[in-house]
Amino acid sequence: MARTVWDSSVGKKTVMAVSGLIMLLYLIVHMIGNLKIFFGAGEFNHYAHWLRTVGEPFMHYEWTLWLVRVVLVVAVVAHAVSAYQLSRRDIRARPSKYVHKKPRASYATRTMRWGGIILGLFIVWHILDLTTGTVHSGGFQEGHPYQNVVDTFSTWYGNVIYIVAMLALGLHVRHGFWSAAQTLGAGSRTRDRALKTIANVLALLLTAGFIAVPVGVMTGVVS
Repeated sequence: MARTVWDSSVGKKTVMAVSGLIMLLYLIVHMIGNLKIFFGAGEFNHYAHWLRTVGEPFMHYEWTLWLVRVVLVVAVVAHAVSAYQLSRRDIRARPSKYVHKKPRASYATRTMRWGGIILGLFIVWHILDLTTGTVHSGGFQEGHPYQNVVDTFSTWYGNVIYIVAMLALGLHVRHGFWSAAQTLGAGSRTRDRALKTIANVLALLLTAGFIAVPVGVMTGVVS
């Protein structure tokens, strides 16, 4: 039964929608947490430490954080695989030749495709930069996330990579939220305007909220 659902286009779109909403929820929480950097190093570092102790003593140190990471990895992989397979299925379904000029993909489709690739590459860079410290610009300091963030956004390329990725994220969320709502049956003639408004507001808030951090470092508000 599960295999039959997965093999169908509707099943893949549903997986994309659900996994996308899981990631959206995480992004909202992550953005709020990031904004704590404007309250100073002590507040931000304390928040980062708290993430590793959530659920204690029932959960051991970092268990809850790792549980969240596993869920996110599953969501990202499911989302990416579904998107790729749907794209390949769409290409195979097209006629091999067109009488007229081959129609181009819509702006939204192109944005989602390239935006997804940009975000996938960004996730890898972001982890290597601020989680493992592998590509960190300065001397990575374990347990000092505030200073690590400041180091990253004190470089021009750190800012460029992050801001470009966040702009791509905004476009991805704007179209993705709308598509997920339609896939899950939330759309209707009376609700469509409200859903589009929610999609636009979410995209704007997430983009502005995430970009506020590098802008804060560049302007000296965070230092």
